[in-house]
Amino acid sequence: MSEDQQQLHQTLWNIANDLRGNMDADDFRDYILGFIFYKYLSRKMTLHANKALAPDGLTYDQVMGHPQEADLLEAIKYDALDALGYFLKPTELFSELAKRGNSGGVNKFILEDLQKVLTNIEQSTMGSESEDDFGNLFEDLDLTSSKLGKTEEAKNELIVKVLTHLEGINFDLENQESDLLGDAYEYLIGQFASGAGKKAGEFYTPQQVSKILAQLVTTGKDRLKSVYDPTCGSGSLLLRVAKEVKEVGGFYGQESNPTTYNLCRMNMIMHDVHYKRFDIYNEDTLVNPSPKHSDMKFEAIVANPPFSAKWNPDAIISDERFSPYGKMAPKSKADFAFVQHMIYQLDTNGTMACVLPHGVLFRGAAEGHIRQYLIEDTNQLDAVIGLPANIFYGTGIPTCILVLKKQRQNANDILFIDASNDFEKVKTQNVLLPKHIDNIVSTYRNRETKDKYSYLASLDEVRENDYNLNIPRYVDTFEEEGPVDLQTVSQQLKDLEKDMKSTDATIADFCQQLGIDTPF
Repeated sequence: MSEDQQQLHQTLWNIANDLRGNMDADDFRDYILGFIFYKYLSRKMTLHANKALAPDGLTYDQVMGHPQEADLLEAIKYDALDALGYFLKPTELFSELAKRGNSGGVNKFILEDLQKVLTNIEQSTMGSESEDDFGNLFEDLDLTSSKLGKTEEAKNELIVKVLTHLEGINFDLENQESDLLGDAYEYLIGQFASGAGKKAGEFYTPQQVSKILAQLVTTGKDRLKSVYDPTCGSGSLLLRVAKEVKEVGGFYGQESNPTTYNLCRMNMIMHDVHYKRFDIYNEDTLVNPSPKHSDMKFEAIVANPPFSAKWNPDAIISDERFSPYGKMAPKSKADFAFVQHMIYQLDTNGTMACVLPHGVLFRGAAEGHIRQYLIEDTNQLDAVIGLPANIFYGTGIPTCILVLKKQRQNANDILFIDASNDFEKVKTQNVLLPKHIDNIVSTYRNRETKDKYSYLASLDEVRENDYNLNIPRYVDTFEEEGPVDLQTVSQQLKDLEKDMKSTDATIADFCQQLGIDTPF
């Protein structure tokens, strides 16, 4: 990470901490991220408009009051809606609102106008191709909330402070090669997740895990037609995949939580993913999959579904995503339902990698039946990777990664990797270092058997284990203790006895000097 990146990350995080006051960090997240996004949209709008106006010798701030103001704005809006997906007037830009808030007098009250601007951004897309991507995008920025302050003056003062601090930061959007702001936005999401406890799992996958999944599904490829995440949260997994290849044709995802769904769309745009290249849908993936996605097949699929979530399969028991298996995942544990959904959406040349709780490896009944179907009937399970406990925010349970393909090059074996002991303790969290990640990925790509780390099991061995995938059945990590030298132990006990007698004598001497009884 460059010095500029580190500095921007720290600056934004300091602003968030300094300005939120007594507000819960989870609540303030939506405001600070939303305003950063607003500044990003404003700057992109300015850069785009200035480029369009350059042949006329104008800049965007010179349009208001120009004799041809209406015609110029109309032309810029038409062009911006196609190129950017939205439109902002010069008077609606972030810098203008920040300036007004610091002007003093009546003009310093900007709450009402700010709310109108955020609404106008969404409404500018109505009837255009980007409408679904910008609709209700700012609905979590409630500028009337008492969380911002008890009075209108207090609310306004806090918002003006946030805008002022952000206005003083250069996001370097002019640099086409830099993703400085996108990375900073991702950093902030991660920082808020680290303090959000159990809620964090709803919207964020730690970057260390995202990197593993991304590298697994991009093995042997430098371009992808599409990547999909059925439980995409803030979109960090989808964006991580893009860092591992030269190009991704399209990003697709689904997220049930409306706030997180908005966060994901913002994250996509902040990473300069054009609105025509992503499609994120807000609904429950298992019960209400996106109509646009249902007939699509994706080259790469990554996911960190909610662990052992409850679901209701009764209404969709004949759904073709699940019916071939003959069994539905139990109502109390939807883990395999997500796997079935992803396999259905996977292209024939694709790879999927998802994080799941260890129970999917050995639980019986319907889950055992589904597991056997994936191995025996379709032979789609390529690898099982055990991760350390306590690497996810909000849960300390150990997890695993399942890698599946519809067309496996190594159809006669399944690779098992036990990486559960490879981590570094950082405060209360276990962390995978780059060397741990590299070891997992290289072992998978080379399909190596490594002593006490990985094992290439034949399908016959898996059958003999009754399709139980519990990793210790295949990877022996037992460390035999060295021989005990009884003579040395005996001498150590004698030495300890001497030390105890010497210590007792010293204590007795102190007690005698003090005129008190010895404690023994």
